[in-house]
Amino acid sequence: MLPGPLDFSDTISSMASAPTSKYNSHSLENESIKRTSRDGVNWDLSEAVPRLPGETRVADKEVIYICPFNGPIKGRVYITNYRLYLRSLETLSSHWHFEADACVFQDSALILDVPLGVISRIEKMGGATSRGENSYGLDITCKDMRNLRFALKQEGHSRRDMFEILTRHAFPLAHSLPIFAFLNEEKFNVDGWLVYNPVEEYRRQGLPNHHWRITFINKCYELCDTYPSLLVVPYRASDEDLRRVATFRSRNRIPVLSWIHPENKTVIVRCSQPLVGMSGKRNKDDEKYLDVIRETNRQISKLTIYDARPNVNAVANKATGGGYESDDAYHNAELFFLDIHNIHVMRESLKKVKDIVYPNVEESHWLSSLESTHWLEHIKLVLTGAIQVADKVSSGKSSVLVHCSDGWDRTAQLTSLAMLMLDSFYRSIEGFEILVQKEWISFGHKFASRIGHGDKNHADADRSPIFLQFIDCVWQMSKQFPTAFEFNEQFLITILDHLYSCRFGTFLYNCESARERQKVTERTVSLWSLINSNKDKFKNPFYTKEINRVLYPVASMRHLELWVNYYIRWNPRIKQQQPNPVEQRYLELLALRDEYIKRLEELQLANSAKLSDPSTSPSSPSQMMPHVQTHF
Repeated sequence: MLPGPLDFSDTISSMASAPTSKYNSHSLENESIKRTSRDGVNWDLSEAVPRLPGETRVADKEVIYICPFNGPIKGRVYITNYRLYLRSLETLSSHWHFEADACVFQDSALILDVPLGVISRIEKMGGATSRGENSYGLDITCKDMRNLRFALKQEGHSRRDMFEILTRHAFPLAHSLPIFAFLNEEKFNVDGWLVYNPVEEYRRQGLPNHHWRITFINKCYELCDTYPSLLVVPYRASDEDLRRVATFRSRNRIPVLSWIHPENKTVIVRCSQPLVGMSGKRNKDDEKYLDVIRETNRQISKLTIYDARPNVNAVANKATGGGYESDDAYHNAELFFLDIHNIHVMRESLKKVKDIVYPNVEESHWLSSLESTHWLEHIKLVLTGAIQVADKVSSGKSSVLVHCSDGWDRTAQLTSLAMLMLDSFYRSIEGFEILVQKEWISFGHKFASRIGHGDKNHADADRSPIFLQFIDCVWQMSKQFPTAFEFNEQFLITILDHLYSCRFGTFLYNCESARERQKVTERTVSLWSLINSNKDKFKNPFYTKEINRVLYPVASMRHLELWVNYYIRWNPRIKQQQPNPVEQRYLELLALRDEYIKRLEELQLANSAKLSDPSTSPSSPSQMMPHVQTHF
């Protein structure tokens, strides 16, 4: 049993001595009744709060939760070093008929369970002179499309103490505290850190070969500190050539191979912008290197370069020393701009989406409001760019080089989506995990800067929903090709939830070198451990495995839709029917099929035993039947 309510002024000092729960999150103990919460944690019902191994209770406080859908609710909020957990104190009346991921019910009590990593901003609302009912308290902005409001009593510094404790544990980096992932002691029967091995993944692609080699020039991250230690480059390019090329590419992010077509041998190569500048500088080594990439496939006459940026932005980048590959310098290359906007435009677009979906959705102007956010427009442009990359490679017409400015945002979106369209392996659960580990995590998408793990600076200009946008594009593809992906929608939502939660080490830090310095794989648990130890929960029952089928989604506004089950999931009135009745019925039929197969096998075994026993002779035609074959 948890101790009684703590005085907020004593909680920080008492945290060090608070008991740590140590148990395997997948085991049930006989001594007490346990229940599995929605995040997969088994917890003792005698405790007020579910706790992960390594999670400690910090404080609790009686509050009024200002529910945006049903008004004020009296409850007790518990704060641990991982989550904010609200349990209503009053029994809820019968008009509460919804059950959403945001609010679940247990014994007629409302439960709100929010990982602290999800919190973006904590503000005080009201002042000492506030007189309105429930006008004094805390306003919490979250990274996952919702806000939370708690009203508190004005006397006794209750708000100040709760504000300080929440701020301390939601933004640990600002208070010299570890992110929870380093305290998490969960144990799983699968080690997710073993999912991605770059040598094995390149070998699966048939590399190295006569034209491409693996280089360890970046083993100590000396060539490029934001690239992985292992790179695949043209066989004809020496390590010294690579060093010279690096001086002409932003952040030293040289062109390296991401994927090779198994048949026509065209490739997808990624990099950052060339450092052309206002004076139009050239670099013979860079020009020669791109020609060497083109010549790895003798059938093609031109290398296609897709610059993810709008043309005007690429030109503007010259003023800061960047730029693009001009026709006069790169004679054997064709350059196309894909018009995908920068991180700041995407951030503002998502803010507008939040404004129209939370807390209320205005039905009368829904379509015009959605259009004004431009979110689906951006999704369309990203998908359209990826389709162009995939089509160019699939047709064998050309190898493709992709870059944006620094090659870690729009570039990652384009290469990973194109690879998902081209290679059915990445549409499996583990294949998709490898794709994320490879194109996003190892190649230096700046997760720490874009998400702001444990950082209090909510207005940081580096924050941007680039990875969310990628997952949204994957969801759009899964809607258009419902049998092509082994994983379901819950898999994608779980990835996004733990992008923010700080429960796992998977998305921490900006690059591989930083993760290595912090020993992330030794000191934290991988998100893939959670998913791969319970794969059935994340499987698409309609999945049909197909080899070498290229997917070309329709990137038309008529075929794209807002992902309601993610963006509007906190609104119980909009929540779509869960589980999907068609999917539910299909699962029931699959279970029935498995049951019949099992019974059939048992009958066949019994029949075989009888036929092999010399003491029994067949006395009827039915006993002489051969093994039954079925379409199952």
